Order: sequence, then structure tokens, then C-alpha cells
Amino acid sequence: MKPTSLSMRLGLTVSMLGALLVVFLATLAYFALTHELNALSRDSLEKKMAQVEHSLSLYVDASEVSGKPHILLDQVMGHDNLTLTIYDSSNLRSPLLKSGSGLMDTRVELKAVRATTDQLAYTDSTDADGAKFLTVSKLIRLKDGSNVPALLSMNKAHDQALLSAYLRSTLIALPLLLIFIGLSAWGAVQRGLAPMREFRKVAAMVSTQDLDHRLSMVNMPQELSELAQGINFMLHRLDAGVQQLSQFSDDLAHELRTPINNLMGKAQVMLSRERTTEEYKDVLVSCTEELERVARIVSDMLFLAQVNHPSALAPFESVALDEEARKVAEMFSLSAQDKLIQLNVLGSARVMGDRLMIQRAISNLLSNALRHCPNGNTVTLLIEQGATQTSLLVSNPGAGIEARHLPHLFDRFYRVDSARARSQGSTGLGLAIVRSIMSLHQGVADVRSLPGAMTVFRLGFPKMDNPSG
Repeated sequence: MKPTSLSMRLGLTVSMLGALLVVFLATLAYFALTHELNALSRDSLEKKMAQVEHSLSLYVDASEVSGKPHILLDQVMGHDNLTLTIYDSSNLRSPLLKSGSGLMDTRVELKAVRATTDQLAYTDSTDADGAKFLTVSKLIRLKDGSNVPALLSMNKAHDQALLSAYLRSTLIALPLLLIFIGLSAWGAVQRGLAPMREFRKVAAMVSTQDLDHRLSMVNMPQELSELAQGINFMLHRLDAGVQQLSQFSDDLAHELRTPINNLMGKAQVMLSRERTTEEYKDVLVSCTEELERVARIVSDMLFLAQVNHPSALAPFESVALDEEARKVAEMFSLSAQDKLIQLNVLGSARVMGDRLMIQRAISNLLSNALRHCPNGNTVTLLIEQGATQTSLLVSNPGAGIEARHLPHLFDRFYRVDSARARSQGSTGLGLAIVRSIMSLHQGVADVRSLPGAMTVFRLGFPKMDNPSG
């Protein structure tokens, strides 16, 4: 399935966020409106109940309430949505006074009466027809000291009608609003991504034969301008790199001809007759591994060639061996943490040499030590000063190396365990590079190890006449 375009993704994302925001605001407005209507209803009932309480305080006893109801009836006159009911505390079977025809459910009334105290109490109820009522009740003291329960109910039909009208208008306007948001988001995204067409145009013209094209940053947004500047710089580097690679490929053609011919011969043998899928796969995997190994060999051989031509190297300088060891240890800190291996750098000394070459030698030894050190152990880089040499020892516990292998460890392409070394990506040139570097520095590289014991590689540098320099 064809992946969706960036403009489509951004447009849909903005539209969805806008839709969610609109729905959230509409829902928030509904609940806010409901809350305000409830608050207004309670405030209205509270004020009306205060008037009823004042009127009742003028009555002598409960019998006078039913005999002279006109004062109380005046309180709710003109309020079609209000119902006033007053009971005698000693007789809850029939009310002393009932005005209006709102709340007719006597069970709700009696329940509210039984829960009535001298404080205002609110009760929400719904009658058989689905009409919602809010009732406030309170015990009111008469002149003779007796208390009568008073209930004031409000029919919330007008509030429900208002909420229903809001929901209807919202449901009608919401789809139109969402369509407007989607179209606006689509247009904004299209305008914002218009400069990307310039990127596509330049990318279509760039090739290894033509890397001269560059992006124009005129009238380009700041974010894309920075990206264009980075891409132009990348194209400049690629142009220089391709030219260098072209020259480099000519120099390597002769050296790579033999292994490539071998790989081609293996492929031609496989194609000479019909083979199974597994046979083809095995040969392809074998060829791929061989090509990767050849690539690493070429890289290491080029470094060895540089070491063997010291005239092209920078002059030697005073190098702090402990500082370079710590730098290399820091570079391998993540690999060490993955295997729970602790790296310790002990001692200090200065030697004369090429800083990068020394780092490369220490790096090869430390990489070898981490590869063979068991998890949870310690690799130590110890710097010692002897009478004629300054030594850096890289030691690690492990299976150790048999004595018959020790004289050949620094030979090119020599491996103690060939199969294991290949699986770990070793080209067999790492220790050969170390020996070449030490030879260039007029030093030595050696190793001592016993099976099942500590393995220690040593770099021996000539001692400086003036170590403080």
C-alpha cells in the first residue's frame, strides 16, 4: 500500500486536534451551562425559601397555616414552576398547604420531609412523566415553638429545554465546523510545505556524476532554511568525497582484483547449473561475509601502509600516556557497561610519539581485551616506568592463550580461533597494526598469558630523557 503523503498526515493531524478541541470545548460548555443553571435554581429557591420562612414566622400555630394560607400563597403566586408544600410534623398523611401542581409524587415529598432539618436540604427528583424537579426543604419554627416542614419545588423544564436546544444547535454546527477546520488545515499545510518542492527538484537532479546543484534559500522559512543550508553543506562534502573515492577506487582496483575474481568464480560455478534456494542463499551469505571482511582488510592495510611510510606522518610530540589511555577508555565505556566490565586506568607517564597512532594502538588492545573478558570483571590499563622503557599494560581475565600461539599473535591475519574471530568481525590485522605502530615509535609490543589466567598485552616505549617536558 502506498504510504500517505506528509501533507496528508499533517492535515489529518491538525484536523483531528482541531476536532478534539472543538468537541472538548462543546462538552465543557455543556457542563458549565448545566452547572450555572443548577446554581441559579438553588439560589432562586434559597431566596424564595427565606421569604416563606419569614411569612411562616408570623403564624401562631400549624392550624393557622391551613386557615390563613393567603400570605404563603402570595409568595409563589406568578411562579408557575414553583410548588410550595407545608406539612404538620405530627401528621404527615396530608399537607397543611399545597400550592401549584408541579411535584405530585407524594413518596418523594415524604422522603424529603423525613430528611428535613433546620438547615436547607436539596433533593433532585424525576416524576413519572420524566420531568425533573429540584426541591429544597427546611424545618421552620412558628410562634408557639412548634416546627413545620416546608418544601419548595422547582420544575426544571425550562432548563432542560435550554440544554436540549444547545445540544441540537451544537450537533448541527459541529460537522460544519469540523469541515472548515479540515479544509483550513489542508490549505495551511499545503502553503507551509510549498518550499519542499524545491528540495524534491534538486534531489531529482543530483547524481554521482553531477553534484553541483544547490538549494536556494531565498524566501524560505527559517526552519527549512537551516535544513537547506545543511543539505547544501552535505552536497559540498559529498562532491569532495566522491572525487576522492574516484581516485581511491583507481588505486585499489589492482589490489582488489584477485579476491573479486574469486568471488565471481564462486558465483559462476553456482550459476552453471540449477541449484536449490538454500544453496544460493548459503553462497550469497558467504560472499557477503567475505566482502565485508575484505573491506575491513583494505581499511587496515591502508593504515599499515601509512605506518610503513613515516615520512607522511606528523613529527613526534610529548604525549601524556595516561591521558590518552583515559580518552580511549571513555570511548569504550558504553561497550564495557553493556558487559558490566569496569575499566581502570592506573599510573602516569609521558612518551614521545604520534598522539593518534598511540590512541589507535591502545584502542586495538582495549577492544581485544573487552572482547575476551568475561562479563562482570575488570580490565586494567596500568602505566609503569622502568629503567629504559615506559610500559602500558592492558590486562584482562579470561580463558587465556596457549603458549604456542603467543609468538604469532602479532603476525598479520593470525587468529587463535579462526571461526570465532570471523564471527566477531576480526580481520586479523589489529595486533599487526599495534606492532607496526610500536615499531615506528622504536618500541615493542608483547604479550604474556596462561590458559585460564590473566592475559597481559604490553606496549613498551623508549623512556624520555626529560619526562617533565
